[in-house]
Amino acid sequence: MTAMMQQRNRRRRTQPLAPAMRALAALLVVGLIWPQQIAMGQAAQRESTTRTHVLNTGGGQALIDPADTVLLLLDHQSGLFQTVKDISVAELRANTIALAKLATLLKIPVITTASEPNGPNGPPMPEIHQFAPHAVYVPRKGEVNAWDNEDFVKTVRSTGRKTLIMAGVWTSVCVMFPALDAKAAGFKVYAVIDASGDPSDLVSRTTLARFTQAGVVPTSTNAVISETYRTWNRPEAGELGKLLTIVAPNYTAVTESYQKAQDVIKQQQK
Repeated sequence: MTAMMQQRNRRRRTQPLAPAMRALAALLVVGLIWPQQIAMGQAAQRESTTRTHVLNTGGGQALIDPADTVLLLLDHQSGLFQTVKDISVAELRANTIALAKLATLLKIPVITTASEPNGPNGPPMPEIHQFAPHAVYVPRKGEVNAWDNEDFVKTVRSTGRKTLIMAGVWTSVCVMFPALDAKAAGFKVYAVIDASGDPSDLVSRTTLARFTQAGVVPTSTNAVISETYRTWNRPEAGELGKLLTIVAPNYTAVTESYQKAQDVIKQQQK
């Protein structure tokens, strides 16, 4: 009997502790998770408030943030230009120049690279560094995929930015491969199709399909220009307007017509 009573007493002493232990464990879990949730919420709030050109209405939230963007111009080489058939080389070069000028105006970092400039692919087009003198050139050791080059990846990561705008020749290789790898590494990637080139329309269409399947966003030069400057109410408006005349030559007629109308008004007011 004594043994049975002792066992009951032990059971009574231990049973009330079980709910208490469960409550304590729950508090510990909440204590561990809740600060993390707070930190994540604060980080998200900081990100939303530090994005540029994001209005209280939410406008611009889904668009490119120039403060988080790097422009990567890949293998725009003279030898490769001769193989491009899905866009005229003149248009391809003009659009690439427009991107370089845009990056200079908006202070967007530019990284350029070429697989083997001394081979048949030829040297990179000189206009990129001419119009984006702040651009950083990263030489490669023959790697087809720029993301296979450690120095290139380090240079991209050193900017601290997570949005990559890519253009290059060929779109299906020199843009595609690093775009897929960068996307897998957690970057948001845009591919500027009309500042890039492929050997045929079929290759270009196939490339576009693969981009969209992988979550790489296809875009155009005029979209990138408009998406990053976002408003005419800024001191660079005149220079940004000139960029649109590069990607859309007929826009020159628009500006000329406007300027002529303004001149006529001024003459009538005299």
